[in-house]
This record gives sequence, C-alpha cells and structure tokens, in this order.
Amino acid sequence: MTLLPDFRLETYFSRWEFTARHHLTASDAQTMTMAELLAMADDADRAAWDTLSLGYTETFGDPALRQAIAGMYTHAEADDVICFAGAEEGLYLAMHALLGPDDHAVVITPNYQAAETVPLALCPVTGVALDPERDWALDLDAVAAAIRPTTRVVSVNFPNNPTGKVVDAADFARLARMCDDRGIHLFSDEVYRGLELDPSRRLPQAADLSERALSLNVTSKALGLPGLRIGWITCRDRELRSRLERAKHYTTICNSAPSEILARIALKARDRILDRNRAIIAGNLPAFESFFAEFDDLFDWQAPDGGCVAYPRYRGRDGVERFCTELVEETGVLLLPAGIYRSGLTDSPADRFRIGIGRRDPEPALDAFATWLRARR
Repeated sequence: MTLLPDFRLETYFSRWEFTARHHLTASDAQTMTMAELLAMADDADRAAWDTLSLGYTETFGDPALRQAIAGMYTHAEADDVICFAGAEEGLYLAMHALLGPDDHAVVITPNYQAAETVPLALCPVTGVALDPERDWALDLDAVAAAIRPTTRVVSVNFPNNPTGKVVDAADFARLARMCDDRGIHLFSDEVYRGLELDPSRRLPQAADLSERALSLNVTSKALGLPGLRIGWITCRDRELRSRLERAKHYTTICNSAPSEILARIALKARDRILDRNRAIIAGNLPAFESFFAEFDDLFDWQAPDGGCVAYPRYRGRDGVERFCTELVEETGVLLLPAGIYRSGLTDSPADRFRIGIGRRDPEPALDAFATWLRARR
C-alpha cells in the first residue's frame, strides 16, 4: 500500500485558515449558531436533545437520522444509509471497501484531493479532466475510453469543487447507465447538491439512479454546518453497506450522539436552510461580479453552476501561486491557488484560484483585495 501524501489543502489551511483576516476561499455555506438550529427542532427532536444520554451510538447511525436522510431520496430506505464522521471518512472507507491492488478506478479532475489520492494508494487510477476551455465539460467518451476490465469505481463530484460545474442531467444518467452496464460502482460526491444557481439543473442523486451507485453527502457544505461532522453514504447495495459498517469499526466506530440529533434537526429543516443559503449566494454575486469587472484585465470570472465556490483564472505575469501568497501575507485575504488542486492523473490549469461566495458580508474582504490590487497598478 502506498503511503498517502500530505493533504495540500489542509496543510495550507493549517497555516492560514484561522489566522488570515479575510477567509475568502471558504468551501462551506454560511453557518448558524446552536440557538438558531435548535429553534428549528420539532417537539420530539427538542425533547431528544434535552434528555440525551452521552453513550455510544449505533455504528450505522442514529435510526431517526438515517430515516431523515432516506427521505431526501426517491428510492432509498433508512437501511440504505450509513453515517460517518464527515464526508472524508465516508470517501476513505468506501474506497477501501471497493478497491484492491488488482482493481482500477477512474476519477474526474479537478477534485477534492482525497478523491484521487486515496484510490491511488490502493490501485491503478486513470484521471479524466473536465475541460476548462469548454466550460469544464465532462467528456463521457473519455470516461468510457478510460474504463478497463478491472475498473471497479468511477468517482465524480457535481456540483464540482473547485469549478462549480454541474453537468447535464441526461449526461449524468448516461454515466450511471455506463457504470451499471459494466458492473462498476459510480461513486458520486454530492456535498454541494441544493446550491445550484438554477434549481432546474439540480442532478438526480446517484443512489436513485442505480442500486450499485454510492451517493456521498454531508451537513458541512450546502447546509453550512461543518462543525457537526456528520456525513453519510446512501447505497442500495446492502452487502456493500455491510462492508462499510465493518470498515467503520476500525475508524470512528460510531458518530457523536449530540451531532446526530443536531443533524437530524438540520435535515428536517433542510429546505429552509438551503433557501437561506441560496439567497446568501445570490445576494453576494453582484459584489463579486462588480469586483471582477473592475479588474477584468487580471481575471477571467465565471459564476459557478452550483455550490458556493468558483475557480477564476488569474492572468497576471507573476503567476497565481506567488499572487495568492503575497495577497494573504500583505492583506490577510486568503484564496486557494491552483497548486492545491494539481492532479497527479491529468494536466490541470496552473492559473486558477478558488474563491468562496457562500458566506455573508464578503464586501470587507473584496474591499481589501481591491485596495491591494489598485496599489499594485
């Protein structure tokens, strides 16, 4: 087994996330306080919170939480859901349950680093890049060409982090059929689902399209509740779900009991929370549009199809890595340069940076950013 490399994003955040004055690259939507979340609880969940005993919980997850999660899907039942400590644990254990040294995986890039480095630690992996010159298009023929007789997993993420791309629903359904026809598990990271700028473009969940597919989700991103550390995988393959439970015995064993109740409250109020977060993004976009319009000689800006991050191009001669470093050191404005998202599988743009659009009041950060750029002209 290959040792996992340093997680570039987390290493970078360890240096800057809580020391930078302006966190302008946040990947989660606006969060809320405990009081705000508890105010959304129904009587039963409020009573469960008030009388909670702090013992161990079920490895699969709290039954009522799993029922609430299953209610988000068309075809899934509570028994098709297993909960994890965030999405990262689910991704890590799923790859270990699905892949061995004689297998092969196909991974879409750019991506959250673990989406390629965890499979790479287990087996050969082929990358298929979204095309930045065609609005980050996904070439399904390239996916088909990458598949081998030993391919066990095709891993995707839409809305995509960091590009914000949402593919057409017809293409997503075609991808699911392609995987089913070949006996492949489609692993679909859906953590930004619900934050589409155009709700009509919201993709079906992979677990609803195929009994073999795995839908990964979490309370962290679209709901803006990363402190809960509650994620899940929904998959109608019960034998695989059992393997995931056995794998979890070696990691967290079970989830935090308080977090499970809070997640249950959030998921029952999911529509209200997502409406609020989409409204924040929509309200923020004019400020970002105005900022990038002023500096259109330096940046190529495009709002994301979905999610709360975008991936603009930087056109300055100094290069995006130096640019982002000087920006945070001199102004405290934190962005993520393209090097964080470089892939070992495919060529990846070296002139991009990730910017977050899902937090309230981005104007102070954008003002500091703009003042710095004007002084450099």
